[in-house]
Amino acid sequence: MLELQRIRAEKKEIVERMKVRNMDTQSILDLIEELDSEKRATQVELDNKQADLNKMSQSVGALFKEGKKEEANEMRSKASAMSDEIKGVKAKFAKLGDKITEQLFHLPNVPNTNVPNGKSDQENQLISEHGTRPQLSNALPHWELAKKFDLIDFELGVKLTGAGFPVYRGKGAILQRALINFFLSEAIKEGYEEVIPPILVNEASGYGTGQLPDKEGQMYHVGADDLYLIPTAEVPVTNILRNTIVKESQFPIKMTAYTPCFRREAGSYGKDVRGLNRLHQFDKVEIVQAVHPNNSEKTLQEMVSYVQSLLNKLGLEHRIVRLCGGDLGFAAAHTFDFEVYSAAQEKWLEVSSVSNFETFQSNRLKLRFKSDEGKTMLAHTLNGSALALPRIVASILENFQLDSGEGIKIPEVLVPFTGFDKID
Repeated sequence: MLELQRIRAEKKEIVERMKVRNMDTQSILDLIEELDSEKRATQVELDNKQADLNKMSQSVGALFKEGKKEEANEMRSKASAMSDEIKGVKAKFAKLGDKITEQLFHLPNVPNTNVPNGKSDQENQLISEHGTRPQLSNALPHWELAKKFDLIDFELGVKLTGAGFPVYRGKGAILQRALINFFLSEAIKEGYEEVIPPILVNEASGYGTGQLPDKEGQMYHVGADDLYLIPTAEVPVTNILRNTIVKESQFPIKMTAYTPCFRREAGSYGKDVRGLNRLHQFDKVEIVQAVHPNNSEKTLQEMVSYVQSLLNKLGLEHRIVRLCGGDLGFAAAHTFDFEVYSAAQEKWLEVSSVSNFETFQSNRLKLRFKSDEGKTMLAHTLNGSALALPRIVASILENFQLDSGEGIKIPEVLVPFTGFDKID
């Protein structure tokens, strides 16, 4: 959520930067400014009336002491009327605050100055490509490999729940667990604290990280309890820091978590839905950081390098792209995506997004820190997938299949976690 003081000080600049998102925010920022001005005027009115009421209350007591009962009762009546007026002004003040918050909740983050112009993912900026593409003459897609080697049962998932809820079996389940353990162990080595959060969160948590009100259509809602199944561990893990004031010396705060994730994927039917490409339930290891504002862009680059190291260790060809304004997520100020090449499908599959949210989430979360000079400031938050498993599994199955069709090699770094080096 954008800060009101930032809108007051930088409205013109914000309007220009929002054009990178292909948005004209002039009218909504004008409205917020008008409401804010009215709210501040109402605050002055409220303070003046409260001061008058205090004087009246003091006068009532003084008049009674002086024996001026009639005058005291008259003053008491005026004080009672003033008290009623104050209730009305307070209600007006609260209503104005609610209107401002509603408008702010629907404004996306301001793109970082590094974010390029563009309307869609077709205009994302290619940063680099890494790795070697496997030379396969008879590559099978992962859904056929999963069936051939009895690794993942998509039809059983449909029977138990519905499309998008696969069942991992045998060595497929072991591979999935091996990847989770590998990603967590690497994150812990990198200094991240492992946490195991709930996979159901309340509405306040959804608002805290920006999933609400932007993505309610993509989230599974448990209506009876008014709780949401998490779309990513980012939500509960970042909300651990909600309504906290930390010390500057605590930065960087680094946390990692493995969770199942749930997304309705509304409106995505027919778009790359074969096999593991697009699921309603999937596993992911997330990394989250809260840092000093001066260090967030440096931290973003460090997190990008870390995710790249995971893909290098797995031996997967990948590329890194910087998202343009038109493809930038609602809460993000600056995002890099990682895509892994799928040998059988012959296309790039997104496996990670690493984002800097600057103060957008921390303002919602009220995540602040006390600087060494004693000033209270908003922290910057970042997170990234490290990594999302479905398309990693798909890419491993496709890219490491033997051209002879006799099996699938396991990346060397995973062998200690799987206990086998080949699926056959």
